[in-house]
Amino acid sequence: MRIVLQRVSHARVSVGEQTIAQIGPGLVLLVGVGLSDHEEQARYLAEKIAHLRIFEDQAGKMNRSLLEVGGEAIVVSQFTLYADTRKGRRPSFTAAAQPQIAQPLVDRFATFLTQLGIPTQNGEFGAHMLVEIANDGPVTIILER
Repeated sequence: MRIVLQRVSHARVSVGEQTIAQIGPGLVLLVGVGLSDHEEQARYLAEKIAHLRIFEDQAGKMNRSLLEVGGEAIVVSQFTLYADTRKGRRPSFTAAAQPQIAQPLVDRFATFLTQLGIPTQNGEFGAHMLVEIANDGPVTIILER
């Protein structure tokens, strides 16, 4: 699994004219699922993200976790994180898991976050989404497992 984590002051996900997810301070998690990914990776990454110390403390140092600040999360499936651009001009996505494998794993990842105490909302799998992110910092981290 590959995840692009962005710390946000606020974010919103829309499909068409409808807002389907909206948060204040927290994280937007763009999640890509690869061919060999499995549930244990989703569990590990959810645990890692919930406890990752990337929010500022009173001294202005990144020393607090999402759990400690009471932040929220939006999980957005993003198969394009597995784009292979080494050949030609059109990306290949053959390393990305098929939807019937990826969707349940993305859903499990979001469930793991919720079980850890993170209020979590989801994008709409397979939909054309508008993801509005107010990146705070900016802080953007890539995680892979």
